[in-house]
Formats: sequence, structure tokens, C-alpha cells
Amino acid sequence: MTTIRCLIASAAKLNWDLFQLDVNNAFLHGDLHEDIYMVPPPGLPLSDPNLVLKLQKSLYGLKQASRQWYAKLSDALKTRGYLRSQNDHSLFTKQMGSSIVHVAVYVDDILLTGNNLAEMTDLKAFLHSTFKIKDLGSLNYFLGIEVLKTPDGFLMTQRKFASDLVSKFHADQSSPTSCPLPAHLQLSSTAGSLLPDPMQYCRLVGKLNYLTHTRPDLAFAVQFLSQFMKEPHLPHWEAAMHTLCYVKGTLAQGLLFNKDPSLLLEAFCDSDWASCPNTRRSVSGYFVLLGGSPLSWKSKKQATVSLSSAEAEYRSMRRVTAELAWLSRLLQELSLPLSVPVSLKCDSQAAIYIARNPVYHERTKHIELDCHYVREKLQDGLIDLSHISTSSQPADLFTKSLPTAKHQQFLSKLGVSYPPT
Repeated sequence: MTTIRCLIASAAKLNWDLFQLDVNNAFLHGDLHEDIYMVPPPGLPLSDPNLVLKLQKSLYGLKQASRQWYAKLSDALKTRGYLRSQNDHSLFTKQMGSSIVHVAVYVDDILLTGNNLAEMTDLKAFLHSTFKIKDLGSLNYFLGIEVLKTPDGFLMTQRKFASDLVSKFHADQSSPTSCPLPAHLQLSSTAGSLLPDPMQYCRLVGKLNYLTHTRPDLAFAVQFLSQFMKEPHLPHWEAAMHTLCYVKGTLAQGLLFNKDPSLLLEAFCDSDWASCPNTRRSVSGYFVLLGGSPLSWKSKKQATVSLSSAEAEYRSMRRVTAELAWLSRLLQELSLPLSVPVSLKCDSQAAIYIARNPVYHERTKHIELDCHYVREKLQDGLIDLSHISTSSQPADLFTKSLPTAKHQQFLSKLGVSYPPT
């Protein structure tokens, strides 16, 4: 989804058209290179009931089906001069002089954009003659996500999915809440009575997780609730319903990919030290913007216990640095002229000093080598570290549940918007 957001952000800033295609019976196009046999379907008469059928083509349900379809489509695109991205194998690009066309593939859904309308028209005709496709016209509804063209750019929203989710879990009559979780909420993994139907909790959290594709404000809540999937208790269910009531009050909220020609890439990272009462691990969070358009974000509990808040912040910094290294390569493939170093803002002076100081000293000798990846990228000129006050740090939204006023303050910095009335 980060690649999809990058593609839509690029199209908005470069004023490109976005088109959507759908492939008919995609998995049936794959060629099999292994010997695979299947039990005859009921009702098919055979001379010997012990006979099996040898497959000549791929079928839905085979483990190989998606791989073989991808190989078939990839080979077809290569014959047209499209090169597969080295940073995301679902992205293909054809560039000749000033002509650029990008193709993003998600199973049988294809996203098409670029500045050469004639080439895109020829590609549609080629794919239709090869696979039989449906030309769905301008991008409107992709992977359950609505993409609306507005005077300000493109707006991605999951309004229908969110509305169906509220109805499915009977939150229609509940009052909306003003933030995803109560401020400073702490839940134990064993608090309260066990839920009689734990699968209901798992289904709700799974659907909320899908909403985070266009709702970065839900990232921390989903990460927090996902900790209790194995054995959910009643307080966990109440917290999940609190999040759903927040969704009810913000059904139409989405992400705006603006037309501002600015291609300034900036990132924010933060951590909440030892915030998990069960494991004492810290929570990392980051957020990346391209000229004010949201590209990537993450809220994740750290894999190990950090011995200090500076170490927790440093680990968070390492995570977003790795994401920036990948994003910078991907955006270069999308022909966006990025300026480096990328501004990375952190609210921990101690973590910044550790990254800038290559001297091996007592404070950092226990930190794994992979964390010092930050120093390497700083010296290479990929990132430029700067301090930001905690009160202005939007990545704080990805590390803890905040009071309503602070939540709304940071929400305005994430590129969220509502459809025009």
C-alpha cells in the first residue's frame, strides 16, 4: 500500500491521469511447470474411479496459482519494454526520453499512470488481446478504497468499508468518541473475564487493521489491540468498541494527496519508553510526508527491551531511516527529483547525539550493530537529523493514546481530510 500511495501522490503532484484495469480470470492464465494432479470433481464419469486428472493449466486454489499468474503478466509486460522495479516487484515502469508510464499490479487489479496517454492506450489494448481485461476508466474504487479526484488533488477514503464495519458490529446506536482510545489507557493481558467468543474480537481488530491503509490515526490503537488477539478479555473488547465508535464519528475521513508541486520528503519518529506493562518493551512510531502528502507510517512494539529512553528513541530512528532508504529508491524509480538529505525530526536530543557521535562509549556499547545503521546513513548524506519539541511531534500519535485536544492537534498535521460537500 505504501507503493500505491507513492504512485497516487506522484500522479497528484505531476498532474497525471490514473486508470484502473481488472483482469478476467487472472489465475487461469498461468502456465504450470510442475506435474500436478487433482481428484476428479463430483459428477465427472471416469472409466476407472482410481484415476486422477493431470492439470494442463493453472487453477484457482493452487498454491502455485498466484506465482504463475505473476510470471505470465511479468513476461508480457517485459515484451512491451516495461522493467520491473527492484524496490517493489509489483511495480513496472517504461521510460523513453520524457515519456514515463507506471504499472502497479495487485493480483488481478492494475493501476496505470504516466504522462504518455497514447502508450497507456496501447498498453490497454495489448493486455486485452493477451488476457482479456476490463477497462474501468479513471481510478475510483481500488482494493476497497475510494479514490476521489478533488480540486486539491486525490482523496483516498474507506468510507463504505468503515460504514459497513460499524453496522456489522452493531455500533450504530453508540455515541461517537473523540479519540481512538481513552487517554493513557493501560490494559493487562489478564485483566477482566475472558470473552466467550474470542473470534469476534479477532475479526474486529483485523478489520480495523485494514482501515489503517487510509487512517494513520488508527495505527497505534490497532497495534495496541493486536497484543491481545491470543486470549482477549472483556476490557480488551470494550477498548476495541471504543475505537469503533471513534470510526463511526469519522466515517468519511481519508488522506489527501495534494497538488502542491513540493517534493520535500520529511519524516518524524518517536517512541514511548517501556510503555508495555506486560513486557516493558517500548513502542516505536514514525510518519513520512512527501510535500505534505502522507506516504508511510508505522506503530510497532520494539523487539527487545530498551535500557533507556534514548536507546528506545534511537531504535525508532533506525526503523524510519531504513524506511527512508527504501522510499528514496522507490521515488527515484517513479522519476521524482528528490532533494537529499531528508529531514528527520526527533524529540530526543540524546538519540540525536548518539547518531552523530561515532565514538564508542559506555552509553551505547550494549546496542546492537544494526541500530548504528542510522550513523551510516547520516554520514552518507541520506538523512539530516533535527530536534523537534515533544509538543509539536506528530509521531507522538503513533506511540500512545493521547487526550482529545492533543489528538486533534496532531491529526491536522497528518494530511487527513474529508470529501468536499
